[in-house]
Amino acid sequence: MSNPLNTQENTDTAANHPMQRFSVAPMLDWTDRHCRYFHRILSKNALLYTEMVTTGAIIHGKGDYLRFSEQEHPVALQLGGSNPADLAHCAKLAQERGYDEINLNVGCPSDRVQNGRFGACLMAEPLLVAECVAAMREVADIPVTVKTRIGIDEQDSYQFLVDFVGTVNEKGGCEDFTIHARKAWLSGLSPKENREIPPLDYPRVYQLKKDFPDLTMAINGGIKSMEEAEAHLQHLDGVMIGREAYQSPYLLAEVDQRLFGSDTPMLKRREAVRAMFPYIEQQLAEGSYLGHITRHMLGLFQNMPGARLWRRHISENAHKPGAGLEVLEEAMAKIPAELDV
Repeated sequence: MSNPLNTQENTDTAANHPMQRFSVAPMLDWTDRHCRYFHRILSKNALLYTEMVTTGAIIHGKGDYLRFSEQEHPVALQLGGSNPADLAHCAKLAQERGYDEINLNVGCPSDRVQNGRFGACLMAEPLLVAECVAAMREVADIPVTVKTRIGIDEQDSYQFLVDFVGTVNEKGGCEDFTIHARKAWLSGLSPKENREIPPLDYPRVYQLKKDFPDLTMAINGGIKSMEEAEAHLQHLDGVMIGREAYQSPYLLAEVDQRLFGSDTPMLKRREAVRAMFPYIEQQLAEGSYLGHITRHMLGLFQNMPGARLWRRHISENAHKPGAGLEVLEEAMAKIPAELDV
């Protein structure tokens, strides 16, 4: 498909929204605060998202679901919910805690999420989504954004997507959307299958940006490399990478130079590991387990000699009582010393 936007015009649009130019997707059980700290070491500019946190957990839960480190900025809180008052309450708390953005989840297709009346099923209720966004924007000065799919079940026409985005923009004031370029099946497919089976339709998202040129649009789904990210940025304002950024996190080390014009040299893998040491020592002193942190680092040497031994050593030792930085030093020793990585 030919580029629907003039490249220079689109570059200018993206420059007005630098935070959205590249982001790491919110991933349940994956993008916790330890993961985000590690990702921030690899890229200073990528926008990092929390896991989806429900309004109920924040309002009624016993833990601190909003905790993050100052070093994580820019960081966005993704909320799950459909009660405008509850979402507004959580948005106010998020702003007070220092988050840079609040994102409403209108994309997750799991049964648990549907039973709570949030996630992808909300695509069928654009007026409610607009009301939720408006309620959050009323109490928060930071951006309120929406992450959604291109459709749900049999409601997967392009017009359905246009109507959804138009309503949430006009009635709710949302100016920033991240579009997962697959539809979601609300029954019959697991969340994992919903990430793989419905076909990707990148041209549909490109067309959406063309039809809403004044809105900030980022694309998500199936993106596995910086080359692919750069190709999407010819059409859109931003790119969100999910599992690839987690399973092969070193690709984040290229982001600042290739997408943000940084002239700072890329961090090497061993440098990234050692840059984590002060944080790990602090977290261990506060009672965290090493394995809770290092599980996010297992993919750092992906596809390199010694990578399997690196993963194995950490997996077998990081959970042991008293495990500390020596586990990572020993694991790094499994990578051939002559490799300057």
